[in-house]
Order: sequence, then structure tokens, then C-alpha cells
Amino acid sequence: MDLRTPWDLDPASDVTVSEEVSEPEPKPRGRRPRSASASAAGEAPLTAAPNWLYHHLAVSGPEAEVAAFAAAARGAGVIPWRADFGRIEEDVFNLAVAQPSSQRRLSVAGCRILARQFRARAAAHHDKAVGLIGRSRACPLDLHVLLPVPPAVLELGAADPAALAWLRAHWGTSERLRHVVVRPRATAGRRLPRGHTVVGYGFFTNGETPHAAMTRLGSHWPALRFMLRPRPRN
Repeated sequence: MDLRTPWDLDPASDVTVSEEVSEPEPKPRGRRPRSASASAAGEAPLTAAPNWLYHHLAVSGPEAEVAAFAAAARGAGVIPWRADFGRIEEDVFNLAVAQPSSQRRLSVAGCRILARQFRARAAAHHDKAVGLIGRSRACPLDLHVLLPVPPAVLELGAADPAALAWLRAHWGTSERLRHVVVRPRATAGRRLPRGHTVVGYGFFTNGETPHAAMTRLGSHWPALRFMLRPRPRN
């Protein structure tokens, strides 16, 4: 059994898009556990290989408004879900011990140790990630900063159906944006008036296009135009 830690769940290197992505993509490493794949930092569990979809977003408008948006959009890129580490430990243990004895390399006690170690690593990752909120501005387009998930929804946990329904209704995607980059040669798709400019972003989602987020951002920033386009794979 080859366990893959949930914090490794990012677009794989075999995903290609029509424009070169400025960040290298990690290579897939084995199979992820079914229930234990919920990231302690706040990802919903993924029971199948993600269908990574790359997007271009161009935000255009008056220079001051675009600059204000670009500054407001930066954050840690983390959703601080409540994490049930006890359940994570039990899920990993059950997954490990369920392997046929002829194929399992660990004893039952060894499976318990593995699950305990996985829990400790998940908790450490969670604490480190959540600790970045309010301090890090490494993510150029953080939806949780722009359209925060309410505390009551965060308490439900990333895998809760009501939490996923909130994300899909308000963001149009059930996870945070992945591998967000600023696109230096972005265009608005039209000639801009004097004093106007554009800022461009590129990012991955797990097969969903966050139109709902763009609609809400447009209502919050009425002077700006949001043009979102999924990009096909080569």
C-alpha cells in the first residue's frame, strides 16, 4: 500500500495547458487513501483522481481600482476548516489494516503506529497552514480573503455536504484555487480606455469553473470587469 499525504494533492505534471504555467507541477506519487485524503488544512476528500482544469482570469478597470483589488485579493491561500484528527487517524488505520495479510507489510500494531504518525503529520501541517492566515500574502488570488467562508460553515469541516454546498453556491468550486499565479502579459480582450489597466491570474480547479465567485466579486467591485476563461489541455 502506497499512502499519499493529502498535502500532495496538487495538479500533476501530466496536466498541460495552452499557455505555459510559470510554476512546475509535482509528479503523481502513488495512490491516495480514500477517506484520509481530506487535507488537514481544509480540502474536501477526493475519492478519484482530480480533473484539473486551468483558468485565465483578467480583471480590468481604472488603474486605482485594479491596484486595490490586486492588493485585497492576496492572502495565504488556505481555508481554515475544522479538522477531526481522530477520525483521520481511524480512517488511515482502517485503510491500512484492511489490506490482505498476504500483501500487508505491517502488523496490526504497525498499522496503528502508521495511523498515529499520519495524524501527527496532518496536525502539524494544519497548524502550519492555518498559522499563515493573516500573515502570508503568497497567494495572489485567495477566495477566502475576498469571499470568506463563514465561521459556522468552517466548523462543519471540509467534507460536510452543507459546507460543500456553500462553496459551490458562493464560489462555484468546492475547493480553494490551486497554483495561483499572476500572468504578466494578460489582456482584457478589448482596448482599454485611458487610465485603465488589467491584472491577470492563472489557476487550477478540480474540474469546476468558479463563475459564482466572479459574479459576487463583480457586485463587490462594480468598477471592474472580470473575464474568466477555462483553458483547454494541449
